[in-house]
Amino acid sequence: MDILISFVLAVSLLAISPGPDNIFVLMQSVVHGKKYGISTIAGLMSGCLVHTTFVAFGVSTIIKENNTFFLVIKLLGAIYLCFLSYKVFKSDATITMTTQNIQKKTLFQLFKMGFMMNVLNPKVTIFFLALFPGFLFSNELSTVVQFYVLGGVFILVSFVIFSTIAILGGSISERTQQNKQIGIWLKWMQIIVFIGIALFILI
Repeated sequence: MDILISFVLAVSLLAISPGPDNIFVLMQSVVHGKKYGISTIAGLMSGCLVHTTFVAFGVSTIIKENNTFFLVIKLLGAIYLCFLSYKVFKSDATITMTTQNIQKKTLFQLFKMGFMMNVLNPKVTIFFLALFPGFLFSNELSTVVQFYVLGGVFILVSFVIFSTIAILGGSISERTQQNKQIGIWLKWMQIIVFIGIALFILI
């Protein structure tokens, strides 16, 4: 339970941090309405289920065959998370949002766009591969089941936070543009979370 709580906290902080997915959701919500943002979120989260399946069955096979290789995967995952923290450190803390050139789409089109954005992004699979193995939480459950539990938790937490962003889209957009310090706080929060997860995996 302690491991799952740590996982929920890490996913929550990462979901809050500004990235292309939640900013895209925010802009759709601001321009077209909350339900359009939530439709996009549903597509994104459906895509996460595909990545979870790839990681669950791929890594579970590796664990069964070679524990040493699994340790290597966890080490590479920690290194990748440190690399992500470095990229965030080098990036601009300014959160750029523009509502220009956002074309009106149907709810299904936005769902499909969210799904394709996620499924066709190999970085999501790499991120799941780096994140999930360090949070396996049971010696009794099969690793496939554990990966699906982690994937389900990731999807649920992200859906709740992204939906909150969609519902409060107007207020969040206005506050973010008025207070430039928010971007700096969120930037350092991302760095700390990435490094924290990397240390957790190594320890």
